[in-house]
Amino acid sequence: MTMNLQRILRHLSSSRRTVRRAFSAEALAAIERAIRSSEAAHDGEIVFAVEAALETVPVLRGQTARDRALELFSQLRVWDTERNNGVLIYVLMADRDVEIVADRGIHARAREEAWKEVCGEMEQAFGRGDFQAGALAGIAAVSRHLERHSGPARTNELSDKPVVR
Repeated sequence: MTMNLQRILRHLSSSRRTVRRAFSAEALAAIERAIRSSEAAHDGEIVFAVEAALETVPVLRGQTARDRALELFSQLRVWDTERNNGVLIYVLMADRDVEIVADRGIHARAREEAWKEVCGEMEQAFGRGDFQAGALAGIAAVSRHLERHSGPARTNELSDKPVVR
């Protein structure tokens, strides 16, 4: 129960200001540039989404960062690409958690352990307070997997601008 109470308090005390402190306007612009540059090398689509906290009811119901990432994968239509090569990098600040959800076209070719490794590296950087570098390293790692497991660059189907919630 103590762990749940701590989690609830973290979510209640997190706000957009939490995200702005971690990801400045300059950092968000650098993330957008990194995604745009990455997508010039492969036909995958990367979406970077960061959220301060979950709403109260989902937290009380025990929604995990993974559950929320899957929900956003659908809401942001990351799955809706011609080659099914969309990848969502999701950061939930209140839980200090990073989740990667890859569409079936790329997930079938890249191993789950690879995505978990990228998440772990990003979480380590974030733990040191190095949010921009962690995000850029995560995007570069995802890009390497997309270059290895997908085709040459095609039309940009999804926005490169980070989603901040």
